[in-house]
Amino acid sequence: MVLSKTANGMTSTLEAPLENYVPVADFYNNRSVFITGGTGFMGKVLVEKLLRSCPGIKNIYLLIRPKRGQEITTRLSELLNNPLFDRLRKEQPNVLNKVIPIYGDITLEELGISESDQQLLCKNVSIVFHSAATVKFDEKLKLSVTINMLGTKRLVELCHRMNSLDALVHVSTAYCNCDKPEVAEIIYAPPYCPDDIIALINWLPEEMLDKITPSLIGKRPNTYTFTKALAEHMLHKEAGNLPVAVVRPSIVLSSLNEPLVGWVDNWNGPTGIVSAVGKGLFRTIMCKENVIADLVPVDIVINLMITAAWKTALSKQCGLNIYNCCTGEQKPISWGRFVNLSIENMRKHPLEGVLWYPTGVLRQNRFINTIHGTLVHYIPAYILDIIARVAGRKPIMVKVEDKLAKAVDCLEYFTTRQWNFKNDNVRKLSQILDAKDRVDFQIDVSKLEWEDYVEKYVLGFREFLFKQSPNTLPDSRIKLRRLYILHQFSKLLMVMLFWRFLMKRSKLLRNSWNKFLQMIFSLFRMLPIL
Repeated sequence: MVLSKTANGMTSTLEAPLENYVPVADFYNNRSVFITGGTGFMGKVLVEKLLRSCPGIKNIYLLIRPKRGQEITTRLSELLNNPLFDRLRKEQPNVLNKVIPIYGDITLEELGISESDQQLLCKNVSIVFHSAATVKFDEKLKLSVTINMLGTKRLVELCHRMNSLDALVHVSTAYCNCDKPEVAEIIYAPPYCPDDIIALINWLPEEMLDKITPSLIGKRPNTYTFTKALAEHMLHKEAGNLPVAVVRPSIVLSSLNEPLVGWVDNWNGPTGIVSAVGKGLFRTIMCKENVIADLVPVDIVINLMITAAWKTALSKQCGLNIYNCCTGEQKPISWGRFVNLSIENMRKHPLEGVLWYPTGVLRQNRFINTIHGTLVHYIPAYILDIIARVAGRKPIMVKVEDKLAKAVDCLEYFTTRQWNFKNDNVRKLSQILDAKDRVDFQIDVSKLEWEDYVEKYVLGFREFLFKQSPNTLPDSRIKLRRLYILHQFSKLLMVMLFWRFLMKRSKLLRNSWNKFLQMIFSLFRMLPIL
């Protein structure tokens, strides 16, 4: 390992060549891993990838809490019956028995894990993946601190007791330092001492915390990025001599290739908005079309987590190594191009039940965007809700538009600003991998082809979120062609009505229009002579 000092005095580690190369899959042979957040979007992909690509793995312990009256065994059964695991169930059904649930809760002292289970983990686990977090941008500060900061602190305390821990991989976010235009692979000084913020949430009433939250988070847009930044610094302080890697993904979207092309299971980030555009429910948003949209497929993030643990363990390093898992530097795509490709593919592969022809406008003028949004979002929503009430059905369209507006507000900060995320450590890690591991655990984002990926993304949320079969595409395309004709007719009608309105208001305009028509008719009368 090579150490270097950064401009702010923090220590950064540089990659050094590995001696006696051990393939990634072989490294995980007979190892047991512990995963927090294993039931989440990224966690599911991590579990599947470890089982499929590292078949010699011994056990995967998942921290699971009861939820909505379901016991942890029921939740584990639901997880493993997800279509994501279809390939494993078909090819290696017995391998699913390696997944063992651990009763616990990231918000509780000692993670809510029993003493016997703590002893089990401390004795057997050598790799830990910490991906549990609240990713809600508008989460209350108290809960965000409890999960993202205290949860991390409690996990580190458990890791210190593990007899043979070789790597702890902490999942952060590239946007935890979004107050800086350029983000290197280092730990930056925090806005506050993490312990002070933890103490604050423990003794201040929640109502008062809510009032002071905007001043606390400062330039950051939400409690998520704020607490993630503090969690990194706390990890840096609390980890001591633990071997730690921090993976910072940017905006995580559907899978590129594995285990299912285009797989996604949530509406977070751009997906909810893009799919609403595909349904004809949303048509205008505040966004700078030339700003880079730093999007990354989930399977690339997971491959980086797995190989970062491999590298951390084999290099026998202490301290933190940071990996910015981003695409903006090597394979940039602008928001304008991403949105246009998405709309193009939603017209090519339309959703069932589309209410209007998919179209969208990216705007930078807030006033015009608000006026346009009222005209194309809320007025139709109110009309549809009135029709629903008359028909005796429950009105929902205004509520849908309210939710979309809230999601857009949360996303606006990221669609109107640009960052330069450095990813030197990721590139060096990719170079260390041998040819087979570079294929099996792809982390090189320079190989992304956005046209192909966005098409897979659209087909993916059509199938996995909307549960629509590819067999329904022909009928959906027929309906979309009808909506296209209706869309064009409505635009023509609007122009005619607007023109009619202007003609009534302006005598000069009427006279000019009449002269124009007379000139056209005169030209037509001259055609036979010519």
